[in-house]
Amino acid sequence: MKLAKSLTLMLVMALLVGACAPAATMPPAPAVTEAPAEAATEAPAAEAAAATADIVDTAIAAGNFNTLVAAIEAAGLVDTLKGEGPFTVFAPTDEAFAALPAGTVEALLADPQGQLTQILLYHVVPGKVMSTDLSDGMTAETVQGSPITFAIADGAVKVNEASVVAADIEASNGVIHVIDSVILPPTEEAAAETAPAAAPVGNIAEVATAAGAFNTLLTAVQAAGLVDELTGDGPFTVFAPTDEAFAALPAGTLDTLLADPEGALRDILLYHVVAGKVMSTDLSDGMTAETLQGAPVTFSVKDGAVKVNEANVVSADVEASNGVIHVIDAVILPPTE
Repeated sequence: MKLAKSLTLMLVMALLVGACAPAATMPPAPAVTEAPAEAATEAPAAEAAAATADIVDTAIAAGNFNTLVAAIEAAGLVDTLKGEGPFTVFAPTDEAFAALPAGTVEALLADPQGQLTQILLYHVVPGKVMSTDLSDGMTAETVQGSPITFAIADGAVKVNEASVVAADIEASNGVIHVIDSVILPPTEEAAAETAPAAAPVGNIAEVATAAGAFNTLLTAVQAAGLVDELTGDGPFTVFAPTDEAFAALPAGTLDTLLADPEGALRDILLYHVVAGKVMSTDLSDGMTAETLQGAPVTFSVKDGAVKVNEANVVSADVEASNGVIHVIDAVILPPTE
């Protein structure tokens, strides 16, 4: 039994026609034809239906850019991408971030104002550039400063080595093009190719502490007397609810649980732990696994999204020296609870 791969990062990049290489030629604008009289009466309705959400809200609503949005928030770029713009964003999906080497996303989130910001800005081009503005071999300078290169063959479009899987998602302040992998600025790409794989630097409790998003979980683990278990040899697989997941519980629930640390709280925490190290690639739809609490959890895998019971796995395969953490967006309860 093993689990679904995910926590990784990145924002969809966009291309400014004015930033293109001089050799690139743009296709001519389509001729304007007069609309029939009946079509004219429909114009106001069409305008009302135009995109009103900004780039950030559009990405959140899509539901498959959770890692990218988390990275944007960590890097302090939300206000920028909610600004007037316009911007063109090449947005990596959650699966694109999950395909990064283990530990990459965590390392980037630990340096939000450094490498993370640089990589995110490399996915953004100033101006609103639609797919029809692209040509094979064209380049565009990103907000990060380094250029990206486009390739078009047999109707398929690539940005550097990433494939564009969905184009022209309009927002009130620009446009999003969805890509299937995270692209790296030249200096980051070279470093990624030469750097050895980073070994886990701490046990499960230490990795969770360093992440900074599991304060409530760690408080509960301490109250229930489970710290020694999660710092032991293991290996363990932990489905870790974020602070936001605990905050979403009904008012008073957490206080009630903390008042019974050896009972209900301990049972619920152990229900989030499976013996052994289970990576996301070991999961399959409908699979079950017995938890340390005793009751099983059930996994569902559909269209690249993974659930544990009713909780979504929002980041997977965060390795530690004594196991692995998969981040979930809700607290799961044993059947009796």
